[in-house]
Formats: sequence, structure tokens, C-alpha cells
Amino acid sequence: MFGFNVKEVDVAALKVMVEQGTEVRMIDVRTPAEVAAGAIPGAAHIPLHLLPSAVDQIPEEGTVIIYCRTGARSAQACAYLQSLGKENVYNLRGGIIAWVQGGLSVA
Repeated sequence: MFGFNVKEVDVAALKVMVEQGTEVRMIDVRTPAEVAAGAIPGAAHIPLHLLPSAVDQIPEEGTVIIYCRTGARSAQACAYLQSLGKENVYNLRGGIIAWVQGGLSVA
């Protein structure tokens, strides 16, 4: 979608994954100010510019969903992580905006 060859998941597919009991870890790559305005409950916060120094915090097991506001920065994060061999990372298509539009809550 943004010129990156990354795996994506949309909100509907993510809801199904969670309902089926798939182990999902959410990581928010937005700025602290954006996170303060609302985030997906339970998501870890690793700002995009700090991701290279926090790669060890990305789980090797389970499904890792990376999100931002619209999906652009998280696509960059996924491309970076995939370049390091992380195959279990997915971009949340549409970001937190799509999450909210899908009727899901933020904290």
C-alpha cells in the first residue's frame, strides 16, 4: 500500500484472530503525544525513531501487529523488522483510525 512489501492485516481480520485465540502482540510506533490521546488497550509503545534500539523487545513467537495513526509509519517499521528477519510482524492497515472506525475501543 505504501510502497513497502510488508504483510498487512485489517481490523476485521485482527478481530477474527483475537476471537480464535491467536497470540497477538500489539506495538504502537506513534509519538508519546499521539499515544497520550488514545491507544489500543494492552499495546506496547515503541516510537518509530527508537525501534532500532528496541528490536530485542519484538517477540520472536506469536503474531506481532505494528500500528500507527494511518498505517504509513507502521509499514516502515514492518519493512525494517522484516529486513532483520522478523517474519511474524504485520502492519495494521489503516492504523488506529481504522481501529476506531471499526468500533473498537481505545484507552
